[in-house]
Amino acid sequence: MIRVLMFASMVILGSRALNYQFDELTKYIDSHQEEYVETLREWVAVESDSSDVLKRAELERMMDMTAEKLRKMEGKVEMVDIGLQELPSGETIPLPKVVTAQFGSDPGKQTVCIYGHVDVQPAKKEDGWATEPYNLTDINGNLYGRGASDNKAPVLAWIHTVEAYQALDIDLPVNVKFIIEGMEETGSNGLDSMIVSQNDTFFSDVDYIIISDCGWLSRRPALTYGTRGNCYFFAEVEGPKQDLHSGVYGGTVIEPMTDLIGILDTLISSSGEILVPGIREAVAPLSDEEWKMYQDIEFDMENYKNKIGVSRLMYSNKVELLAHRWRYPTVSIHGIEGAFSASGSKTVIPAKVIAKFSIRQVPDMDPAVVEKQVTDHLKAAFAKRKSPNKLKVTMIIGAKPWLADTGHPLYKAGREAVREVFKVEPDMIREGGTIPIARTFQDVTKKSIIMLPIGGFDDGLHSQNEKMSRYNYIEGTKLFVAYLNEVGKIQKN
Repeated sequence: MIRVLMFASMVILGSRALNYQFDELTKYIDSHQEEYVETLREWVAVESDSSDVLKRAELERMMDMTAEKLRKMEGKVEMVDIGLQELPSGETIPLPKVVTAQFGSDPGKQTVCIYGHVDVQPAKKEDGWATEPYNLTDINGNLYGRGASDNKAPVLAWIHTVEAYQALDIDLPVNVKFIIEGMEETGSNGLDSMIVSQNDTFFSDVDYIIISDCGWLSRRPALTYGTRGNCYFFAEVEGPKQDLHSGVYGGTVIEPMTDLIGILDTLISSSGEILVPGIREAVAPLSDEEWKMYQDIEFDMENYKNKIGVSRLMYSNKVELLAHRWRYPTVSIHGIEGAFSASGSKTVIPAKVIAKFSIRQVPDMDPAVVEKQVTDHLKAAFAKRKSPNKLKVTMIIGAKPWLADTGHPLYKAGREAVREVFKVEPDMIREGGTIPIARTFQDVTKKSIIMLPIGGFDDGLHSQNEKMSRYNYIEGTKLFVAYLNEVGKIQKN
């Protein structure tokens, strides 16, 4: 009996010790938040725009700063050469090196690999920013700056998480690896081949991969378990050997633009129904469990509509809207190259026009199958027009969707961590966009993946006035601290 009481006392004391350590870690984070904001300011000041080769030196400086930050923490840091980038001119330049780092190598612990990127989308004040995009500006608790939310603050929050454990001399509950790249915004050039080449080395002891390159749906914290893929097409219609004057030639030639618009109109109905045979039939059915998850999600349709600035949405209830945003495919027509688009008027008949459109794909769709379905459909629609013009259909992107099991221990750990920090149940959400690297990690490494966002629903990623709130930045760091502790409790296989 005495032994039982002693054992129970030890369990209680051990539990208290763990809670006390968590309290100490969160106090440390609170006391260093100004330092964290200042570091984010330094990172945002670097114009690490991966789309502009003229700013490649700035991007390389950003990678060096990232590596140096991790070196100062005495991590095992490497800068991995991932090859060359070919420019439209045919010239080649080096791709920015990928930064990897390792903290801890205890074989008895789980090992997590945290993925992030420090390159950004282009930004100029004259694009409509209220502040200088590369000067982090604090307004009412919001930190405005390009890359603040996508993805510099989340990367720093993970780094600060490891720093906090180190500063208080508390053992990390898991081994932590980082893989941080500088080309995500332009397609992660070179990263796929690096993952393949390092699968048996850097990734060999990794148990789980964590991605925080996403955001919440509302003010409620969220865990992300899926993304849509993307099939991006060019449809080119070519007719006369040169552009023609509509007054001279209009009514005598079959115009490429008319053909192109005619076949584009066969892709999707006015109610959003995809008209390409085979697409809808391939979609995984909505289960009762999934329907229930959508019902429980916090989402304000009126606010969503007002934020976009439209009078009516495609669907009138939350479940249908979220399902069509996340887990059903859609067709979007993005533009027509070769068409007259400048201001003023011009009576031209374009000789060649190229439509650019995409189909966001979902389980159980396959890019190779979608490519054939779309190509066959457009060619059949074009043939019905009996046009002398020529049609060429090309798929230039075929990114697969990604979907995780929400019952996996990684997600159970995520729920516990959210409850610990925010005192609420997280929303279980998907992303309507595409994060191709998640599927690459899954297919190549065969590791389990979770997306653990700290970005706000209104952060304006890729848009003017991108921001990260102080609240999300600091409380998000605490979430990461709690999450590592929860993952550390998962039984090591």
